[in-house]
Amino acid sequence: MKRDLLQQAYSAMRHDLRKTLLTMLGMAWGIATVVLLLAYGEGFGRAIQSIFESYGATAVGIFPGRTSQEMGGNKAGVQVRFTDDDVELLRNVIPLARRVARQGYVSATVVNSPRSVTLDVLGIDPSLQAIWNLDLDSGRFLNDQDTLSRGLYAVLGSEAKDKLFSGVPAVDQTIRINDVSFQVVGVLQPRMQESGDNTNRVVYITYGSMGVLQDTHYINGIWMDSLGLDHDHLTTAIRGALAAAHNFKADDQRAVFVFDAQKQLSQFGIIILGIKILLAFIGTVTLGIGGVGLMNIMLVSVTQRTREIGVEKALGARRRDILFQFLAEALVITGAGGVLGILLSYAVAFSVGRLTLYSAMAKYAAAGDIRLVVAPRILLIASGILGLVGILSGMFPAMRAANLDPIEALRYE
Repeated sequence: MKRDLLQQAYSAMRHDLRKTLLTMLGMAWGIATVVLLLAYGEGFGRAIQSIFESYGATAVGIFPGRTSQEMGGNKAGVQVRFTDDDVELLRNVIPLARRVARQGYVSATVVNSPRSVTLDVLGIDPSLQAIWNLDLDSGRFLNDQDTLSRGLYAVLGSEAKDKLFSGVPAVDQTIRINDVSFQVVGVLQPRMQESGDNTNRVVYITYGSMGVLQDTHYINGIWMDSLGLDHDHLTTAIRGALAAAHNFKADDQRAVFVFDAQKQLSQFGIIILGIKILLAFIGTVTLGIGGVGLMNIMLVSVTQRTREIGVEKALGARRRDILFQFLAEALVITGAGGVLGILLSYAVAFSVGRLTLYSAMAKYAAAGDIRLVVAPRILLIASGILGLVGILSGMFPAMRAANLDPIEALRYE
């Protein structure tokens, strides 16, 4: 039965091949539009994910500020300062945070004779490499042994290395930071960096060794990773613990600044989902135009084959047999157009390559650009939309054919 339906559909399509091909191309264009728009949305989402991952997608930064509310007799405007006690406090309050790291900062003159450059020097705990997702280009990163021994070791950002060493290898060389000698043990790969940003013009040293450059009693910032943690609860716990330790109100937003990359990414995710839904709607409307073309050609086919339908009914064909016959024709055209459209979408996605997004604003940001990703789930969604449009477009002509009166159909000229 199924084979007979397909054979009848194929014969009917060949009867008016030109209209069939044009209708098929319309469906192909519609499904290609759906796939490419969904692929664009998928690529946009992955680009945003890559941007966050380049800076550390699970990073949480806590920075001291000034109080803006009175508390316990203390006036507003009191400077909050972090110490090592606050680091231990957060380790106890947030036990599920796998890493907690300190950050210190100083702008210093870094010399590799005869080159002398003013660079940002960050004193950090080694676990910050994982929190910030720092990738090595050569050498090694700072480790816990360096921290314990207060060894004078340094890791250079990519642009800091170029400024100090140009094309010469930097690992195992010695630089001077504010007249203190440090041994270079590693060089980082370039990170995404917006215009005016000094992300790659940084020298990393251990927090313990930063004491030779400045007083390290007070900490500039504390970092931890938030993977697997409830972000609202995490922020509340951090503010509550630090508020109790420093005597300010927990809801005082200016006393302590909390940056949660994962929470920001989740907020972007809502926007990205909205964009994907909008793109899917636009693609569906475009495909619907192809569906209207399919409906028209099927209605023309019903009109042209009215006597044929009358003969079939006179010979005992049931209404559902006629219905399935014309619906099968519509679905065959839809399916053939769909295969052609999906192949077209793959060809376009491959030929387009990378679409500029973040690289227009930042250097080393190719990973933050959009690539058309024709993922399997996109094909499933597009196929579902295609099937729905095909059934809806073919159902009305098929029902019209099935409901024809056999006597009137035989009289039709």
